[in-house]
Amino acid sequence: MKRNTYFMDEEVKADKVDVKYLKRILLRIVPYKKLFLTALLLLVVSSVLSLLPPAVIRLVINTVIPMEEGRMRAFALCMAGLAVIGLLTAILPYFYRSIMGTVGHSVIADLRREIFAHLQELPFEYYDTRPAGKISIRVTEYINELADFLTSYLLDAIVDVLKIVVATILMLCISPLLTAVVYAALIPLTVSVLLIKRAVRKLFRTHRAKNSNRNAFIVESIMGEKVIKNYNRSDYNQKVYYDLQEDSFKTWMKIVRRNELNAPVSEFFWNAGTLALYAVAFALMSGGDMTIAGTVIAFSLYMGLCSEPLLQITAILQQLAQVSANLERIYETIDTPVSIADKRGAAVLKDVEGKVDFNDVTFGYEPEIHVLEHFDLHVRPGEKIALVGPTGAGKTTVINLLTRFYDVGEGSVMVDGHDVRDVTLHSLRKEIGVLMQEPCLFRGTLIDNIRYGTPEATDEECIAAAGKIFADRVAARFPEGFYSEIGERGEGLSAGEKQLISFARIVLKNPRIIILDEATSSIDSETELLIQGALDTILEGKTAFIVAHRLSTIRKADRILYIADKGIAEEGSHEELMAKKGRYYALNMRR
Repeated sequence: MKRNTYFMDEEVKADKVDVKYLKRILLRIVPYKKLFLTALLLLVVSSVLSLLPPAVIRLVINTVIPMEEGRMRAFALCMAGLAVIGLLTAILPYFYRSIMGTVGHSVIADLRREIFAHLQELPFEYYDTRPAGKISIRVTEYINELADFLTSYLLDAIVDVLKIVVATILMLCISPLLTAVVYAALIPLTVSVLLIKRAVRKLFRTHRAKNSNRNAFIVESIMGEKVIKNYNRSDYNQKVYYDLQEDSFKTWMKIVRRNELNAPVSEFFWNAGTLALYAVAFALMSGGDMTIAGTVIAFSLYMGLCSEPLLQITAILQQLAQVSANLERIYETIDTPVSIADKRGAAVLKDVEGKVDFNDVTFGYEPEIHVLEHFDLHVRPGEKIALVGPTGAGKTTVINLLTRFYDVGEGSVMVDGHDVRDVTLHSLRKEIGVLMQEPCLFRGTLIDNIRYGTPEATDEECIAAAGKIFADRVAARFPEGFYSEIGERGEGLSAGEKQLISFARIVLKNPRIIILDEATSSIDSETELLIQGALDTILEGKTAFIVAHRLSTIRKADRILYIADKGIAEEGSHEELMAKKGRYYALNMRR
């Protein structure tokens, strides 16, 4: 099996903006183009209006003041114009931000649905090689950051670019000389901030990777809390977590300290630009240009209106690089091929009798390491096969190949003469019921957990199935019976009770092929005796594969296969294998 990514393995990507991934996410806006274009139109109008006040103020100072006869009307019109502009620039952002918020969250909702649906279809190999925490962070935190970008940063970027372009045009129309003075301050200001942001962006990359490590470790610790407590590893785990948190904290403080440089740098170039603007203004006034006062005030305002968007764009570029890195991970998940899927023209498996054939099967979780080699097994309909052998010999692998959790490397697995790769997954798995050693129950009622694989079943059918396997005893101890709520992973039930509910789930599904993978290992001896009697009835006429260590579970099997050395080392009934005094005999003598 491929090495599982450790929680300390950092997912650090290149410090760059990948246009390919940005283009893919922006193309998702196309279905909402009408809303987007409406928001864009309102945004353009609002941005242009927000840049008109300095020009109006310049007009008032240079032309309307001092108040001379006939100019009161012009002054009133200017003031009214400013009031209307102020009102519109206050109202319009509400509408375009609301519309853009709708577009952004709709795109994110589509992306969430797609990635979750894809995760449901990905092969087990994908989960074998990645910690649950790192998968979780990709579909939660990374997408949340993307949502912020689409609903806020993207819109702000468009607003800021528009403001800079329009303000520059207006300034050039008024005074090219003063425009040059303004940009003589703004350009070095922007370059300096960009350099700071670039350093911060690299630290953000490292910080995200360290956060990913921390979150993966948290998920791992939650999943293994009982083992941690049982082995007195709480103090050790706290130390590991503190170290991970300390790494994250130190990196974050470096980000904070570098970000603090923005204020003094901005102040320096802002003050330098203001002084230069005033110096040029005084020089022009000395030359006899007495209308410069309003122009200087307008340019001071425009310098502020330009500097703020320029600084915001540097922050957006930083966010853009972060979003690009996140998108790379998100699309890495989405682009992972679904290797276990229905082929074109796959047949529906019908009227299954239960004949199973493994024909010259070779398989390994890693290509160079085979678990099974040239494995042959032929099972008649209704035959009960027990699989025993040392840990890691391939017992569960046989089951995984039959259910198509993995595909064979060489050879074929057949059900009723049909290669499992040639039939639909739904029809194959409908006819195969798997009961694992560790039962999986979901938050909800007992009856809903029984009905999980057969959603069309009635309550009466669920209760009847539970009765056949004595799972009604579990419901009997709750005041609300089968309608009692259980917590996540079956919280509130013992290990044996969880397994009984899982047994009832299989009984209700009523598949032609049943797989019991150490299914009775967590059940007490008294309950097992009851279940053994029930299993004789439940398995009657069905093909069964039974992986177990308890002798009582396997001795009634038609055939017992001792799996070792990448194949079947011994085969026969319990009595036949005991008489051989081989590996199976030795296994039983050690029990």
